[in-house]
Amino acid sequence: MERKEFEAWLDNLSVTFLSLVDLQKNEALDHLIALSGAAQLKHLSNNLEALLKRDFLKLLPLELSFYLLKWLDPQTLLTCCLVSKQWNKVISACLEVWQVACRNLGWQIDDSVQEALHWKKVYLKANLRMKQLESHEAFETSSLIGHSARVYALYYKDGLLCTGSDDLSAKLWDVSTGQCVYGIQTHTCAAVKFDEQKLVTGSFDNTVACWEWSSGAKTQHFRGHTGAVFSVDYNDELDLLVSGSADFTVKVWALSTSVCLNTLTGHTEWVTKVVLQESKVKSLMHSPGDYILLSADKYEIKIWPIGREINCRCLKTLTVSEDRSISLQPRLHFDGKYIVCSSAIGLYQWDFASYDILRVIKPPEFANLSLLGFGDVFALLFDNHYLYIMDLRTEKLISRWPLPEYRKSKRGSSFLAGEMSWLDGLDGQNDVGLVFATSMPDHSIHLVLWKEHG
Repeated sequence: MERKEFEAWLDNLSVTFLSLVDLQKNEALDHLIALSGAAQLKHLSNNLEALLKRDFLKLLPLELSFYLLKWLDPQTLLTCCLVSKQWNKVISACLEVWQVACRNLGWQIDDSVQEALHWKKVYLKANLRMKQLESHEAFETSSLIGHSARVYALYYKDGLLCTGSDDLSAKLWDVSTGQCVYGIQTHTCAAVKFDEQKLVTGSFDNTVACWEWSSGAKTQHFRGHTGAVFSVDYNDELDLLVSGSADFTVKVWALSTSVCLNTLTGHTEWVTKVVLQESKVKSLMHSPGDYILLSADKYEIKIWPIGREINCRCLKTLTVSEDRSISLQPRLHFDGKYIVCSSAIGLYQWDFASYDILRVIKPPEFANLSLLGFGDVFALLFDNHYLYIMDLRTEKLISRWPLPEYRKSKRGSSFLAGEMSWLDGLDGQNDVGLVFATSMPDHSIHLVLWKEHG
């Protein structure tokens, strides 16, 4: 058949084929396939594969591809990256997909970084760390040995751990190396806090003292309490030191002169925790930038406007039960916006602007969890047997780590959290260093540390 004649025939056939219904079209194709030889069947197979397996991701506009990819979960996206170099390139370039995936894992997102491949790499690293947490393999343990009597007081800052002991000494440790940086002779310590130059200690001898690291000399001595001093805090800018005692009082001192400026009364139990912190929210009773003092006993948290006047009156008393049927744990979290404390039945979170209880978290699986740290995304908790991480978005415990038989304390200063910035969201950099420390019956300090990334 000549070319022109063939083309005319093909046109007529096409017109006729298009006029058929689907069933007739199928029958016509079946008949033609039955008449075909090996060469025609091979040709048909090759062309059908190209038609049926079109790369729609490659053909779609990039914006539409990104929109479709947002509906897939990260694990599916990683599988899709293996399809071809083109798919991997498109999927890896989808910024929003990987940022959302990181955020869903509890990772901090720096919106100034607009490189999609960066966030894909962050997700891969984040996913590995979260799997380690879920499989209880994210941590490792270590010990610090050097005291000869019980270690009661602990305080952590910037990679350094301070320990105060009944052996009349305080030591400063580099957590990363386990080496003792300073060791000075003190009184028996119930509470410690330090900076680069000095150490402040509260003691079972009812006094507070300030020591110089470099020489070990006592530079200030604060006398006035009639009971053991369980908690201290200070602010160099304000030149103030505050202390909470077993005599039911909180004292405000001039840090530089050790003169007692005021004694705050109203507690009816041992004051086991004092926190001096700048307010970050506005209310009828305080403004952002005002310094606030929180003091806590077994049943109450009292709020004092320490920054406005020394002779201050209590702004508010927070409780979880009017009949004192529920006791508070010694640990207290206050970041200027929220107050958080644990009790025998769960975690209580107050809004500092209104003093209203925002929520009560009651873990159903475990009872009587104590608070170590509280952030925007995670909380760090523990009981007699385990260290726990809670995802505050779901209020579910996502990880745990076994603890040894540590030395228990009703005052709560013989255990603490380490680095806590990760509680506001992991970022691949802040999941390093100390997680938890507690004193042991053999006078050593048990450390729980982040395991290095795999």
